[in-house]
Amino acid sequence: MRKELIAQRDPKSPVSEVFRTLRTNIQFMNTNNQLKTLLVTSTLPGEGKSWVTSNLAVTFAQAGKKVILVDADMRKGRQYTIFEVSPRPGLSNYLSGVNSNSEKEMSDDLADYIQDTQIPNLYIIPAGNIPPNPSELLISTKMVSLLDRLKELCDIVIIDGTPCELVTDSIILSRIVDSTVIVTAHKQTKKDDLKKIITNIQNVGGKIAGIVLNKVPVSAKRYEQAYYYGSTKSTNTNIRNRKVRTSPMNMNSAVRQNKVDQMKRRVRPENPQSTRNAREQQRKSEDQKPKALQNKMNIENSEGVSLEKTTDILNQINEYLDKEKKNLNNQ
Repeated sequence: MRKELIAQRDPKSPVSEVFRTLRTNIQFMNTNNQLKTLLVTSTLPGEGKSWVTSNLAVTFAQAGKKVILVDADMRKGRQYTIFEVSPRPGLSNYLSGVNSNSEKEMSDDLADYIQDTQIPNLYIIPAGNIPPNPSELLISTKMVSLLDRLKELCDIVIIDGTPCELVTDSIILSRIVDSTVIVTAHKQTKKDDLKKIITNIQNVGGKIAGIVLNKVPVSAKRYEQAYYYGSTKSTNTNIRNRKVRTSPMNMNSAVRQNKVDQMKRRVRPENPQSTRNAREQQRKSEDQKPKALQNKMNIENSEGVSLEKTTDILNQINEYLDKEKKNLNNQ
């Protein structure tokens, strides 16, 4: 299996999750009218249209949908190389009824054109031989009847179209499909070209499901920090064979520790002079504590001595008064 099919080769990668999100968005955008045929196109070659189409078809198949991928780029179709199937017979042979490699005419049996892939629930109709008139074949009634027959055989038909800026093949197909997705490239697709294509599709009565922005530069480190899945191939070799058990409590502790570390980093460093002054004041206060404590003890002791003397004097007075009282009684 080729590297382009990342949704099948590495289903836990962040890129695979993006394709699953795209699949979900397409399904929810057509809740009223059930989506059966989807066209994927672009503005110019090299924007990743065929790569997006193939991986999107894989994600639909992984969701249990029976998918038929039709390579409608009969000029430079490459889906047969991605899925490693025979390039012919294909779409051009079915629509024209001619096989350039044989003198006999082609049959109308779709089983002769639909090929199995290595992915369960996913089938493909390659582009076939390059015809001299691809646009005329796509606008024929036979193409419309082909889509109607494919709708009965599967859950969704995904069509890989041609770039709209060069030829009008995808503009023609956008009229007979349920919805269209436009693939653009970061810092490659021009806004004027994209606006022109959107206008052309809408003018012929086509519906646009959305626009995919491809080739956005994102580092692997940022993926690991921002996404909870992480790639299974980016794991450090030192811990690859190590079993680590993570509980929700440990995760919460790690989150709290991370917040504490962030708060510590935000604290401004102290001024050395102010720190020195604070230490001197603390030392003085500690030196003054024993003196204050000694003074307090002296005061308490002095208060105790004065109290004893006062008691002694009062006893002497009482004894004197008792003697004087006895003398008076004797007289």
